[in-house]
Amino acid sequence: MEIEILITSQPLVPVKTTPEGCGAVVEFAGIVRGEEDGGVISALEYQAYQPMAEREIERLAREINVEHPCGFVRVHHRIGIVPVGETAILLQAASRHRGAAFAFASAFMDRLKQDVPIWKIRAIPVVP
Repeated sequence: MEIEILITSQPLVPVKTTPEGCGAVVEFAGIVRGEEDGGVISALEYQAYQPMAEREIERLAREINVEHPCGFVRVHHRIGIVPVGETAILLQAASRHRGAAFAFASAFMDRLKQDVPIWKIRAIPVVP
């Protein structure tokens, strides 16, 4: 499996790829909503311990790949201030068949929040 990991403060842009031998590409984009804990917000701020986050993302991808084989996985996560409507995380999983790609994406996103040292540190309220 090929893994591409990017943790950046720059806006995330979907990259369309269809790796050879893969018949399915599942893409998940986590978009910042305009509400957090019942309040209206303008952005979220994320922080990461980048070297460890990259290692954990790779470890998780390889672990999940054993049960849900994919030929290619792309994980891009944004840090810093991410405005409402912009992408905080982009995951692409490519496999021979759709079942493995969907299962990989679901399992990965479930584990990302609990295992990877990337934190939502604050919601920035809308200033009237």
